[in-house]
Amino acid sequence: MTARMRLQPEAIGMGMTSQRVRDRLIERLCANDISDERVLNALRAVPRHLFVDEALATRAYEDTALPIGHGQTISQPWVVAKMTQTLLETPRAPGAPPMRVLEIGTGSGYQAAILAALGLEVFTVERIGELLRVARKRFRTLGFNIRSKHDDGRIGWPELGPFDAIIVTAAAPALVDALTAQLAPNGTLVCPVGGSGGQTLIRLRKDENGNV
Repeated sequence: MTARMRLQPEAIGMGMTSQRVRDRLIERLCANDISDERVLNALRAVPRHLFVDEALATRAYEDTALPIGHGQTISQPWVVAKMTQTLLETPRAPGAPPMRVLEIGTGSGYQAAILAALGLEVFTVERIGELLRVARKRFRTLGFNIRSKHDDGRIGWPELGPFDAIIVTAAAPALVDALTAQLAPNGTLVCPVGGSGGQTLIRLRKDENGNV
């Protein structure tokens, strides 16, 4: 179920940030292996143009990564959709409470907002203080109750674990044991792994006994 957002006039958009332009992005994602309607509806609803610099707003609904400063980017919409779709494949018991998701690498805040729009309980960690400050402001503007922390994401958020799912937004050379340790039984970790020569999106699951 998609969470309700507070949409101010600037969030509704116009011209190259209008709903019609957003819908064309959704059509492209549908044609490129994104089939979960919950994910598509969340990307349709969350105004990506609010997560980039105003000068780049007209490019917000291109299926491409865009710079957000500090040498970082907002991920390509297809990558956000694919990682979210993969995460939602985590087995859930009927009537279970909302999935608790830890995000490593808040960045612009867009991936966390997509997760929150899906009605998930979201915790996010970011190492760059200025990016986190701006992301928190965006969360408040849209009415999302997302818990965030300024810290090194490689250590996760152990005092609030375990988590039903962990999503790592930036590629790492290898998985970090501290993160897998914070996965709950039946939990899923989604992470791009690899270097500049190429990256692979992996999904790691724990079984009901906590074994990877």
